[in-house]
Amino acid sequence: MELFIKMTIAAWNTQNARLNKLVNTLSNEQLATETAPGRNTGTYLFGHLIAVSDALLPIMGWGEKFYPELETIFLKNPDKSGLEQPSIETLKGYFTTINACIEQHIDTMQVADWFDRHTAVSAADFANEPHRNKLNIMINRTNHTSYHLGQMAYLASKADVG
Repeated sequence: MELFIKMTIAAWNTQNARLNKLVNTLSNEQLATETAPGRNTGTYLFGHLIAVSDALLPIMGWGEKFYPELETIFLKNPDKSGLEQPSIETLKGYFTTINACIEQHIDTMQVADWFDRHTAVSAADFANEPHRNKLNIMINRTNHTSYHLGQMAYLASKADVG
């Protein structure tokens, strides 16, 4: 089990490193572009992923969100809702802060901790569904990041073509 946990955390770190590299490679103008006609912009997807990572803190029992205002902008509303979004530079700072905090918590977790329930599942439900644990949350969030990173990769290919 310890090996599987290490593999999961390595995948999480890899996806975050890829996202960080992509966001720092693309210009602000490229990030403001839709990934495809009528789809989300890179800026929105980046903010969305930051909001999801910020929500990991309370779900995993690691504390409160740093930036709860991101939930309304990037989770409860679509890209073109008209809500003011933080600048790319601000989002990059949020990304760094949240991931440093998550990394710190990951480093302190023991193997058994990964199989404990997260705060979004009741004790009764967890007794019947022990797979609804903290490790499962990390696997899910890693896949989520990978999915949106794939969408954002089109911004780099659009820049290469244009």
